[in-house]
Amino acid sequence: MRLPCLVNGAPSWPIYNKSVQPEKSLPIIVADKLTKVYAAGRLQVTAVREVSLAVEPGEFVAIVGPSGSGKSTLFYLLGGLTQATSGRVVIDGVDFATLSDGERTRLRKHRIGFVFQKFNLLPTLTGLGNIEIAYAVSGRKEPMDRAYLDHLSDLLAIKGRLEHRPSELSGGEQQRVAIARALITRPAIVLADEPTGNLDTKNSDAVLRMLVKSNQELGQTTLMITHNPEAASVASRILYMRDGEIVRQEKGAGSFAGSGVQPVSAVAGTVPVPATV
Repeated sequence: MRLPCLVNGAPSWPIYNKSVQPEKSLPIIVADKLTKVYAAGRLQVTAVREVSLAVEPGEFVAIVGPSGSGKSTLFYLLGGLTQATSGRVVIDGVDFATLSDGERTRLRKHRIGFVFQKFNLLPTLTGLGNIEIAYAVSGRKEPMDRAYLDHLSDLLAIKGRLEHRPSELSGGEQQRVAIARALITRPAIVLADEPTGNLDTKNSDAVLRMLVKSNQELGQTTLMITHNPEAASVASRILYMRDGEIVRQEKGAGSFAGSGVQPVSAVAGTVPVPATV
């Protein structure tokens, strides 16, 4: 049974615990009254205010807002990179609050791939070396699937560039290597924080095209944080943040113009979009 995002204007979620195996129809990301307060001397600064949202498996959701809106803090909360002051985050049926630091780290390694504005590539390693070390750190015991890496390289248009170090790659190529690094472990969720923030228009378009294509072809759930409404428009759903709250949402294109990639809703039925958040 598919869960609504809101019930009578308020979020209503089942009780999750870390032993629950979610059904395919359940949201893969759930934030329930999520709040984050930072202490700045004697001041209490609320970066995120009781945010509730749900993301369906395979969705591409963009969260857009100006600097200081709380979107990056929300990103870190959803990725388990910081702890909420109150509320909870449930990822793939697992409540982060029930996990130890070690368990939270293992969940991130196995279920979430991160793409950051700063590419965070190790400068002394080649593109391939950066991907290989990310796979090794994930703790997977099986060898890295080279055929899958070849597929990713084709998908991201970086084949022939992986033997180069970051300083020998363009900004767009570095970001696409970073995306391959995030995808090589086959995560269920890809979280991208301002993935086009350091790129020019041409490279930004290439990275957005690749994010849409990988979302559709590889089936990962994608959540992208951006300050740019034009970049956000490629998502299937757009959430707007201001002053730590989600103030409105709208349906996005779910595709990149000219990419030849059709949104999931055009192929497998429309993903329900709640009227409010």
